[in-house]
This record gives sequence, C-alpha cells and structure tokens, in this order.
Amino acid sequence: MESDTNLFPETNSILNRREFFNYLAAISGGACALVMLTDVQSTTAQITAVDDARLHTEHIKYAAEGGEMRAYLARPQAEGKYPGVIVIHENRGLNAHIEDVTRRVALEGFLAIAPDALSPFGGTPEDMEKVRALFQELDYAKTVKNFVAAVKYLQTNPLCTGKVGCTGFCWGGAMTNQVAVNSPDLLAAVPYYGRQPEAADVPKIKAAMLLHYASNDARINEGIEAFEKALQEAKVEHSVFIYEGAEHAFNNDTNPERYNKEAAELAWGRTIAFFKEKLKS
Repeated sequence: MESDTNLFPETNSILNRREFFNYLAAISGGACALVMLTDVQSTTAQITAVDDARLHTEHIKYAAEGGEMRAYLARPQAEGKYPGVIVIHENRGLNAHIEDVTRRVALEGFLAIAPDALSPFGGTPEDMEKVRALFQELDYAKTVKNFVAAVKYLQTNPLCTGKVGCTGFCWGGAMTNQVAVNSPDLLAAVPYYGRQPEAADVPKIKAAMLLHYASNDARINEGIEAFEKALQEAKVEHSVFIYEGAEHAFNNDTNPERYNKEAAELAWGRTIAFFKEKLKS
C-alpha cells in the first residue's frame, strides 16, 4: 500500500473548480457566484470537447442480461484496432461528466464505452431525484451481469484488439471490482474509491488491479486491509494508492466540494500508464 504526500504539480491550464468558485465569490458576491458557477459548470468541467475532431463518438447498444444496454462509445478517429476500456459511472448515472471521462480515455488510444446502468428503465433521466429512485430499484445481480457483458462486447468488436480493461468511480468503483470478480477475460481493473468485493470472491479475479482511495473516506477505507490481504493470498497482481488530503469522489471535476486536482491528475496518470502497460503490450 502506498500513500502520496507530494503529488504532481499542475500539468495544464484548466482552473481548479474550487479556486474558480472562490474567485467568483470574491468578485461577485456569494449568491451571484453560485448562479454564475451553475451557468459555466459544464464548460469549466469539460476537459475533452464533445465534438473533438480527434475522436469518433456515438451512443450504442449491446446485448446484456435480458435485454440491451445503452452505452456511450468513444474512439480515436484514426483507423485501426484499439484495446477496450469500460468506464463505469457513479450513482448519478451516465451523465456528461462520465461521457467526458470516456473521451479522455479514448484520446489515450483506447476504444472506450460507458454503459448506462439505468438502461432497463430507459436510461439515465435528467431529474436527479428520479435517478436516485431508479438506482434503488436496480437488480444488483443482473446489473453486474450487464456490465460483465460489456467485456464480451468489446472483445468481439471488430475495432478492438480483444484486450479489455475497466475503470469506475464510487458506485462504479464497486462495480469495477465486481466485473473483475465475474469476468475472467478482464485483463486490468482500476476502481476509484469503490466498495470492495467479498474476500471469498477475490480468488476469482484474473485481472491486474490498480486501486485508488482517498485518505478522507473512512467508510470505504474500512475494507482496504481485508481486500489487500485477500489479493495477496490469491496472488492477484495489485497496487494500492491512498491520496492524502483527498475526499471520496476526488476525481469528479464537476463537484467543487470533492474535486482534488492534484490527486485526480496523479491517479489519472497512473491509470492510463497501467492500461497502456496491461492492454497494449
């Protein structure tokens, strides 16, 4: 297990959302700043443009447990085959932020898809209250199978090399662990602050694991020790990183209260390097 105290310095010109909020508050007053922040949130948080000319994007469907799963797909425009990466959303469903993350993965040379867990209900609604309610209605066992089916979809996609990895955030981090448990074909898994699987299930994991956690995340972190012990006993290749000073959901740049730019960039760099090592070699 490793812990980070000296994180990477800023590597781009994107303004930290917390800094941006503080700046608005200083020049405009708190109430006005909140309105302005809401108006610019989507563009401020968007790192890869929806119409980025380097990418091909589309909404697709793939066969899953008892029906079809909706998903967002992104890949480089250049012809060729690419390793596949599944991106699993938080418990807010498939939203603009996760589609942005999917494009970021694709820009690194991957065929990336972000399945929508709420596909059985017609997809993620815009009303967040409805999203919360629908998550409570999900059949978790079937949902796991729906995401495992994404591995097969990518493996058999003519644009994929057949090598597949998976990453996810919060709820999606827990689901990434479940995909690793339930898909022997998965080669690499990167759960971000996700609930750990049962120790008895860990020996089923065949994928190499890269685990990201926030230091200020007591509930999730309670399971790290047992998970790491089970991984060691099962001889599953793994690395564990805990980001000092970071909160749960530190990668979500649309959440100014949780986003930690330094931790997010360091974890992202490690994630991409890991996928390139495990899926492109």
